[in-house]
Amino acid sequence: MSKSANNDTLNTDSLFDDTDDEEFEKLLKEFISSEITEDDTDTIVNDFQEAQSQPAPSVDVSAPVKTNLCEEENNLFQAHRNFSTAICKIAEATHIPAPTFKVTEEMLYPRYKPYLGEKFAYDTLVGWDVMIKAYPTRIMNINPAAKDEELLDYAEKTTDENLQMAIISYVEVLIELESCEIAYEKRRLKAKRKKIEREIIEEHQKRIDKMNQYIKAIEEKQFPINAEKLIHNYFKTSKNDADGAFQVLTNNPATFAPIDVSKIKDRFFGMIKAKPEDGIRINKELGNFLKNLKV
Repeated sequence: MSKSANNDTLNTDSLFDDTDDEEFEKLLKEFISSEITEDDTDTIVNDFQEAQSQPAPSVDVSAPVKTNLCEEENNLFQAHRNFSTAICKIAEATHIPAPTFKVTEEMLYPRYKPYLGEKFAYDTLVGWDVMIKAYPTRIMNINPAAKDEELLDYAEKTTDENLQMAIISYVEVLIELESCEIAYEKRRLKAKRKKIEREIIEEHQKRIDKMNQYIKAIEEKQFPINAEKLIHNYFKTSKNDADGAFQVLTNNPATFAPIDVSKIKDRFFGMIKAKPEDGIRINKELGNFLKNLKV
């Protein structure tokens, strides 16, 4: 530790900047821009077991179409409705018992949830079962897992309007189902980002509060040092080496901010003036104080 040229301060060759306010914003941007792959179960707000326990309603083809869903969900519901309506007409025309479909509009409100994929899969399977029973020879070579282009090409060639509508709407269900899955994933990632933002902000605030407690304690004891600069530089260093930074803080705090000898009080009723050497004593006293400080 060296004396300053004008004997006013204890010079410690500090390498710290006083301004580091962009640090938090950089950290926040880093989290937001990073790719999030962790499963966020907090965003799945509906209980699957509760939905499973609900009775599966039958399709009323004469009921008016409701429009209280979001765009993706409404498109999916309309495609499913067209499919189920076509299947019911096929069943009626061929004297086959109409199936009971599980999907309802209420399930898609307020937004689509991933577990509903199983219900849509069930409905399309029972629909295909009706088509196969009604037209065993017509569609024996058609696989429900065929590519969309193949199914649409077949639908274009068939003369049965109900079968045509069933196949076209089946393809639409697949397309709109994928759209809802993508929209759900976007919402999940957005919720995850917001959660991370909130956690970063809370952690940053805790750090600020702890810094302020340190600063207040030092200032109350009237140590001749810039408490704000001392604590700011200490916390900045502790991010990379917490143990090492604390050792420096408690053994040589002037490393983080110089002792201002000009503010050291004279001793023995002003008879002994403060000298630069007194800065070494204050530095030690401050270190011991910070070592035992509980914040």
